[in-house]
Amino acid sequence: MISLKAPWRIGVDVGGTFTDMVIAGADGALHVFKVPSVPSDPARGVMNAVAKAAADLGLSEAEFLGQCAFFAHGSTVATNTLLERKGVRVGLLTTEGFRDSLEIRRGIRTNPWDHRTPYPEVLVPRYLRRPVAGRLDTHGKELAPLDLDQVRAVGERFRAEGVEAVAICLLNAFANPAHEEAAAEVLAGSWGGDWIARSSAVAPIIGEYERSSTTVVSAYVAPRVVGYLQELEATLADSGLRHKLFMLQSNGGAVSVGQIAERPVNLILSGPAAGVGSMRHLAEVSGHDDLLSMEIGGTSCDVMLMGAGRIAITDELSVADYDLVIPSVDIHTVGAGGGTIAGVDGAGMLFAGPEGAGARPGPACYGHGGTEPTVTDANLVLGRLKPGAYAGGSVTLDREKARAAVRTRVAEPLGLSVEDGAAGIIRLVEQNLLHAVERISVQRGQNPRRFRLVACGGAGPMHGAPVGRRLGCAAVYVPRQAGAFCALGMLHSDVRQDFMDVHFQDLDTIPEQPVEARYAALEDRARSLLSDEGFAAAEMRTERELDLRYDGQQWDLRIPVAPQDSAEEIRAAFEQEYAQRFGHLVPGGRILITALRVVGKGLLPPLAEARLPKAAGVAEPVEHRPVFIDEQHGTMRADIYRGVDLLPGHTMAGPLLIEEETTTIFAGPGDRVTVDAAGNYLVTFEDREDAA
Repeated sequence: MISLKAPWRIGVDVGGTFTDMVIAGADGALHVFKVPSVPSDPARGVMNAVAKAAADLGLSEAEFLGQCAFFAHGSTVATNTLLERKGVRVGLLTTEGFRDSLEIRRGIRTNPWDHRTPYPEVLVPRYLRRPVAGRLDTHGKELAPLDLDQVRAVGERFRAEGVEAVAICLLNAFANPAHEEAAAEVLAGSWGGDWIARSSAVAPIIGEYERSSTTVVSAYVAPRVVGYLQELEATLADSGLRHKLFMLQSNGGAVSVGQIAERPVNLILSGPAAGVGSMRHLAEVSGHDDLLSMEIGGTSCDVMLMGAGRIAITDELSVADYDLVIPSVDIHTVGAGGGTIAGVDGAGMLFAGPEGAGARPGPACYGHGGTEPTVTDANLVLGRLKPGAYAGGSVTLDREKARAAVRTRVAEPLGLSVEDGAAGIIRLVEQNLLHAVERISVQRGQNPRRFRLVACGGAGPMHGAPVGRRLGCAAVYVPRQAGAFCALGMLHSDVRQDFMDVHFQDLDTIPEQPVEARYAALEDRARSLLSDEGFAAAEMRTERELDLRYDGQQWDLRIPVAPQDSAEEIRAAFEQEYAQRFGHLVPGGRILITALRVVGKGLLPPLAEARLPKAAGVAEPVEHRPVFIDEQHGTMRADIYRGVDLLPGHTMAGPLLIEEETTTIFAGPGDRVTVDAAGNYLVTFEDREDAA
């Protein structure tokens, strides 16, 4: 039985394979719980984690939840609803002449040479995209009144067609929401449904297609997502939770279920975006704020970059080729996880991913009926994982089942030994991981040599050292709770709201007063919503940003600004970011402001830091076993350590494995692992003079 000092915070991340729960006590002590996810009913996975944690603490569920001061949740429900096309029937109300904007899209393809691959099916068929008369100009001035009789008729048609949610996207509504608000009021009567999404509330941006697409997706997922969250919040309340349930948004901040109901599309990256909280926490405890995170779970790898303590936010997001414009952490995702399936294709080439084995049946070694070899099976064959209980006893690893899967699906088709087949799987996956990290660093003008690679997720620490070495990173940093990285981040995630106001003006000639007044209005909105979330004025913080571009260009850069910044200082910040991103400047070029932004944050009090005793002697391995290292070193005798035995100050030389409760850390020859003052692991490379 474990002990924990109340009150505590709880973070729960529902992944494709496991549901992770991290609890932080008032004294800073952390405990991690891992249970299998239930894809058919994610809420059951959450409640199973609650039940397990309460039992291990010797409490009833009511006692456990009753002493919780903050409960944060990250879920893939919104993402999966869109990916699996399991949303509701949506009707779209639009302006006359713009009925087909949603289907025409932008005409820009990711691969300009591919003219044949079709776009995904439009979420709203044409007969449910209904135009109405009425027009606003680009400044929000009414050119023609909204025809409310037509709106009423559209609502009646939607009711007859069985429409379950309505998206309203009228031309230039970003400048004036009056027409959309009037249309929503009329539709509420003639259609009679509960789910109406207005583009002026969901995505008040320039760009008819992007605004329509975002609003339609929000309507498409709303009944499923909000319904799930409301039911989960009610279940938690009935079980003893006394506070609101907070959800992690795509922007890396938390928000209550009540406030997210109007914009559920903002939950598309809920879960992975929680890594922002963990990154900021690790920067504080390690004193190093240039970090690259490689979070590898059961099905995917999410890569994120923190440069000088700042994590980039983007508005451009594509999920299953549906374009969204919402504030989102800049994350690059590839299909490379512990459950990634490997095999040999029809041309006799080895492949790994992007398909994953999921929670059921999972990797072949789980013994749940899976027959396809996965990355986890390959690591088990190579001795990097040991047979038996894994992930806190939630699964048992069977080496013979892993060997059988690798033999039949990879080794025999390629004429290799089982070990060589498994090694090929690992090498291919690690090459994919290397490219993923390069995509968000090297390709954006960042030199990996000044970064530490944060290897996290249940499978990340197994591949962190090899990838970090090939990438040229200064070092690899592994959190003690790496296997529950996103759930840990939720405990450090402030409540956040994003607001924007479209505003076109030359940077050098913009009058101060109108901008200040518009910023003040946005800040008032932010403080009002944060007050509704229960934050006092002293617990709120607002940050200002500007969207800037060179005159004649289409895309913007988001630049943080302060009220006292001059136009010259803002220009310098823009040019520094522009040069970093694109490698050139337009000296003296005209710079346009396209939008004002305010980020409102409700600040959670920092968690106490647990005081860990220092190591009194050298670290002693609990066993030794043969482990495959790489093609150069082959199989070597590796030291095996238990994470619970390692304390700050312990230093070990590879090759080695450190077995934590929710992950395993691998380090090869020439790698040195040190436990820092926070109890986390720093892997340095002996042949790197600048390793840090």
